[in-house]
Amino acid sequence: MPEGLFKEGIAAGRLSPEAYTENFGDLHPPLDHHEALVESDRCYFCYDAPCMQACPTTIDIPMFIRQIGNDNPLGAAKTIFDQNILGGMCARVCPTETLCEEACVREAAEGKPVQIGRLQRYATDTAMTKERQFYERAAPTGRKVAVAGAGPAGLACAHRLAIHGHDVTVFEAREKSGGLNEYGIAAYKTVDGFAQAEVDYVTAIGGIRIENGKALGRDFVLADLTGEYDAVFLGAGLAGINALRAEGEDADGVANAVDFIETLRQAGDLAALPVGRRVVVIGGGMTAIDAAVQSKLLGAEEVTICYRRGQEHMNASEYEQDLAAAKGVTIRHWLQPKRVVAEGGKVMAIELEYTALKKGKLAGTGEILRIEADQVFKAIGQSFDASPLNGSGSSIMMESGKIKVDAEGRTSLAKVWAGGDCVADGREDLTVSAVAAGRDAAESIHRALSKS
Repeated sequence: MPEGLFKEGIAAGRLSPEAYTENFGDLHPPLDHHEALVESDRCYFCYDAPCMQACPTTIDIPMFIRQIGNDNPLGAAKTIFDQNILGGMCARVCPTETLCEEACVREAAEGKPVQIGRLQRYATDTAMTKERQFYERAAPTGRKVAVAGAGPAGLACAHRLAIHGHDVTVFEAREKSGGLNEYGIAAYKTVDGFAQAEVDYVTAIGGIRIENGKALGRDFVLADLTGEYDAVFLGAGLAGINALRAEGEDADGVANAVDFIETLRQAGDLAALPVGRRVVVIGGGMTAIDAAVQSKLLGAEEVTICYRRGQEHMNASEYEQDLAAAKGVTIRHWLQPKRVVAEGGKVMAIELEYTALKKGKLAGTGEILRIEADQVFKAIGQSFDASPLNGSGSSIMMESGKIKVDAEGRTSLAKVWAGGDCVADGREDLTVSAVAAGRDAAESIHRALSKS
C-alpha cells in the first residue's frame, strides 16, 4: 500500500501510477462483435415496446437491436441517431437501469434486462469509429439561428437545424464544447476524450459554427441575438451551487462537488490531484455519487455520503448507489449538516443532525453525529442563474426559477426557444432529456422559419 494513502489532510499522489490507470478505466468495457450478437438475441422485439416508451428520445430500440442481430451495426446506429444524435454519450451515461432497461420485459420476467445501453454503445461506436455520417444538409435556407450553449441540448438543436439547411452559430462560454458531457460526468464513464469526439461527429454535418469563450450576459445580450438572427435557442446549464447552510462551510477543505468533478475531468495527471484522506460528500444525487466514487478512486481512505432523507428518496439510482458501495463508499441516511469543524481554518470534521419525517415534513431530531473529515464536498443541487438573461430588452417569463416554455420549447419572447436544464418543462435533468428538448425545439424553429 503506497504510503501516500495514509497522509493526513488533502494530498496528491496517494496511489501508484498503475492504480490510477486501473481505477479510471472504462466502467463498462464495450461489447465485442460476438457479445453484441449474443445479447441482441435476448430481445423479444416487443410490439409497442415498453423500453421505447421509457426512452426520453423514443429511440426504436427493438429495431436497432434487431439490426445488430442481423449484423448491421451501421443500420442500428442510424436508427439511434435518427432520434438521438448524442446516442453514443447517452449509451455511456444514461441511467438505463431506471429507463429503458427497467421497462424491459426480461427485467420483469427474469430480473435481468437486455443490456440496451451497451448494445447502443456498440452500434454508435461502430459508426463513429468508421466515421460514417448518415445525414446531409438540405439546401441552404438563408436563415440564421443562434444557439446559446454547446451542451447536449444546444448540440442536438444545432444538428437538427443544420439538417434542415439553416446556418447555426453556437456560442459557448467555456473553452471546450460539450457542456455537462465534457465537464460534469465522472471520468470513468466517458474515457479517451469521447465527449470531444462526439462534438466533432455532430458538427461534421456542416453549417454549424461554434464560438467558444463567448458567454451570454458577458460578451453579448439576448437582444443582440434576436436582432441579428432569425431565431435563438437557449441551452444554458445550471451554474448556481446550493449552499450547505451550515456553520463553518467557508473553511478550507469545503468545496463544490461539481468543481471537483470538472477539475478531475480536465486533469492531465491524476496523480497530481489532491484528495482528502477522509472525505464526506453531502447530497443524494448523481453528482454526490460521482464525487464520492472518484474520491475513493483517487486514493481517499474513508469516503462517506450523507443524505438528509432515506435511501428510497435518493435521486441517484439503486445501481449507482450499489456502485458506490462496491467501491468502498459508505452511504448514511437521515443526516443533515449543521457545522463544519475547523482548526486553523482547515476542515477537521463535520457535525450532522439526524433527521426524521414528522407529519410528512423533514425535521431534525436534535441528535448530533460527528464524522472526522479533512475534505467536504457539497453536492446538494444546482440552480439556474438567470442573470445572463438581463438586458434582453424585455423579460422572459420564469417558472420555479427556470425559463418557462410551452410544449414546443417556445419562451415568452418572440423568436426565442429554450431547452435542457435551464427550462421548467417537467423533464428530468438528464443528458438524454436535454437532447430530446433540443431536437424538438429545432423542429419547432424550423416550422416557424418555414412559415415566415
